[in-house]
Amino acid sequence: MGELIFIGLGLGDERGITLRGLEEAKNADMVFAEFYTNYVPNSYIERLEALIGKRLQILGRIDLEDMVDERLLKPALSGRVALLVPGDPMIATTHMAIRLRASRLGIPTKVIHGVSIVTAVIAASGLQNYRFGQSVSMALEAGDWGEPSRTTYDVCAENLRRGLHTLIFLDFDAERGRYLSIKEAIERMIIMEERWREEVFVPRRLLVGAARVGSEDAIIRAHYLEEMAKLDFGEPPHVLILTGRLHFMEVEALLCLAKAPKDIGPLRFEGP
Repeated sequence: MGELIFIGLGLGDERGITLRGLEEAKNADMVFAEFYTNYVPNSYIERLEALIGKRLQILGRIDLEDMVDERLLKPALSGRVALLVPGDPMIATTHMAIRLRASRLGIPTKVIHGVSIVTAVIAASGLQNYRFGQSVSMALEAGDWGEPSRTTYDVCAENLRRGLHTLIFLDFDAERGRYLSIKEAIERMIIMEERWREEVFVPRRLLVGAARVGSEDAIIRAHYLEEMAKLDFGEPPHVLILTGRLHFMEVEALLCLAKAPKDIGPLRFEGP
C-alpha cells in the first residue's frame, strides 16, 4: 500500500523543515517538491537535497493541476511518496484538492505541517491574530480590460468597515521569475482608489510591509501608504498588511518592531 505525505518546509532556508518532516522525507521512496508559488534560489534546493539525502523531483503548476494523477498520484499508489511544499502544505487550495483526489483513489495521506507566512508575518509585525479579517491576494496580471481586481479592493474595504486588518498576499510566479513587489502593489492600490474612491487606499492609510519573513534578513516596516512605496524591501517574497483599528499593544508593537511613524499612537489608538 502506498502513501502520500505532504511536508511543509516552513520559511527561510532549508532549516525551516521540522524534524518530523525531515524524517518522513528521508524515509520516503520518492521525494517531490513544488516551488512555483514561492521564491527559492537554486542553492536552497541543493542544500535541501543534501539535508534529506535524496534528489528532489521538482513539479510545476501544470504537473500539480493538470497532470497530478500521472506525475504524483500514480507513484503513491504503491510507494511512500513525499511532496515538499514551502510554508504549510494545506494553506494553498491546490494541495487540498490533491489530497482529496488521493483519498478518492484510496491513497492514504498524511500532513506534516510547517510554519506558514499567515501566522509568521502576523507574529513578526506584532499585530494580534484575532483582529484580522478575510485575507486576499493581489495578482501579478491586471484583470479584464487591464483594470485591477475589484475583489482586492472590496475585501480591504469590508475589513476596514469592521475595524479589522487585512493580510494581502502579493503574487509570485517562480516559473516566469516574476513577482509583485510592495512598491508595485502600492501603485496598484493608488489606481484602485482613483477608480473606486471609497477611501480605502488613501495616503495616510497605515500599512505593514514584510519581506523574506523567516529569513535572517527579514524586513518588517510600518508606514503610511504614501511613504511605504519609497522604502526598499529588497528581494521577494513580499507581503502587505492593511491595518484597521489598532489596540494600544499593537501600537506599541509597531513602534518597537516595525519602525512605525511615532504619530500612529494618538491617531490610531483604541482601548482594550
